[in-house]
Amino acid sequence: MQATGGADGLVQSLLSVADALVRKSVWIIGGDGWAYDIGFGGLDHVLASGRDVNILVLDTEVYSNTGGQASKSTPRGAVAKFAARGKGMPKKDLGMLAMAYGNVYVARVAMGANDQQTLHAFLEAEAYDGPSLIIAYSHCIAHGIDIRKGLDQQKLAVQSGYWPLYRCNPALAEQGKNPLTLDSKEPTIPLEQYAYNETRYRMLLQSDEKRAEELMQLAKHDVQARWQQYREMADIHHNE
Repeated sequence: MQATGGADGLVQSLLSVADALVRKSVWIIGGDGWAYDIGFGGLDHVLASGRDVNILVLDTEVYSNTGGQASKSTPRGAVAKFAARGKGMPKKDLGMLAMAYGNVYVARVAMGANDQQTLHAFLEAEAYDGPSLIIAYSHCIAHGIDIRKGLDQQKLAVQSGYWPLYRCNPALAEQGKNPLTLDSKEPTIPLEQYAYNETRYRMLLQSDEKRAEELMQLAKHDVQARWQQYREMADIHHNE
């Protein structure tokens, strides 16, 4: 770079490259329909690239923008378009898939349950030199709740064990530490206390009680199995 015109020329030259002198923060933001489903191939490609890119998934568990169709993120037992009898399969674990790469920062957050943990996740994702993925519980009108109480419902989701909070930082593994930190406690309320606050679960209970009860039992097993898996990965030991 050769400056011309004295001091003014030098200033103009510096201004022309100012953007290159500041570290850029790159964020990709999308919903669960994209991240879990129709755009998963692209998401996976970015995670596998090793580039310093941050991804935020606003997980509403349905295709919110197109009328509330079921997606691979829709939980077992919830009613949605194309799942009128309640979705029979469990929710896809996007975080676990991302963690399998070993070099991706992954966090699951719910601001209504723990805003401090949410802040830590964003700061760590931004600081991590590599791809990062934050999956954020995002309450939605399609859930059939009073949106004013959305943050309270997020808290119930965590307390029931349905939405475990965690941060997986590969930088800790480089220090010989366990990369996975489980930030939420063991379930303290039954899954029904969270789920039946929402119309998407109550609808099936009212229309087909037997199927609703069957799917709820399977969903409770999903919660228990997932919690146990994460607990073992985080090396948390409890005295029985």
